[in-house]
Amino acid sequence: MSKYEEIDLSNISTYSVEDRPSKVHVKDFVSDEFIKTNEFIKSLPNILAAKDLKELIRHAKKAIMDQKPIILMFGGHLIKCGLSPLINKAIEQEIISAIAVNGSVGIHDFEIAFFGKTSEDVETALEDGSFGMGAETGRIINEVISEGFENELGYGEALGKFIFEERPPYWDYSVFAKAYEYDIPITVHVGIGTDIIYQHPQADGAALGGSSYKDFKIFTNIVKELNDGGVLLSFGSAVILPEVFLKALTIVRNLGYEVNNFYTAVFDMIKHYRPMMNIVNRPTACGGKGFHFIGHHEIMFPLLLGSLLEE
Repeated sequence: MSKYEEIDLSNISTYSVEDRPSKVHVKDFVSDEFIKTNEFIKSLPNILAAKDLKELIRHAKKAIMDQKPIILMFGGHLIKCGLSPLINKAIEQEIISAIAVNGSVGIHDFEIAFFGKTSEDVETALEDGSFGMGAETGRIINEVISEGFENELGYGEALGKFIFEERPPYWDYSVFAKAYEYDIPITVHVGIGTDIIYQHPQADGAALGGSSYKDFKIFTNIVKELNDGGVLLSFGSAVILPEVFLKALTIVRNLGYEVNNFYTAVFDMIKHYRPMMNIVNRPTACGGKGFHFIGHHEIMFPLLLGSLLEE
């Protein structure tokens, strides 16, 4: 028994997500029927970032032809920028081999699937302690993860299975449901205390940590396939996913797998230390190449995916 006292969450006040003002709505999401982008990419100068983007696209297209994995890692902003339809189309066309996300992605994906909206006004809600207190989000996701953990499912598979089987009103926007439907591993890598679902009394730390650790081992098993031509793309996670990738790569090399000569790319609005070191520089020191692109996700992601989907 610990000698330190814990906060009691049993009297937490919640509200329905249905009644919460949200900043992101499915009506504003990208269409999966978009103009062709390859001609635009070809027209760019062979200089600096444009040259790098062309090279990355060539490596990604070759990976697809050679049946090498393309792993997509991202934080919550790909969902909040309305890009789920493009991710889902890439899953359907077998462009993406695996997906790794942080905990916020599952929350936004769940709310989009069930309510067609997500992303509250944090500053306003923080003032009265209502930030993150959407009843359905906290209760249902925690219950799904706990039940999934009991059945030996990882975090991503449990949530994807639930959304796919429940078929909520906007389930076809769900990346988790689409990944589950197409047998694409989607792994969730959490930091306890970083996500709003930990604010709710239904949160079970053992289930959350255990299911995410299972996902870490699933992700690590995929990383070993990057050798000789695989591609890893990271959008918007500044800390958790770069650290997860570095540890996964360490494990597979420690176990004797040769994982060299692959390609990585970070896309973000500014340069961060960990993505630059742990995705772009260190992993490709033994061969391959790392890229870094500065730009908004709602522009850069359609450019990249558009070029790959067009093929």
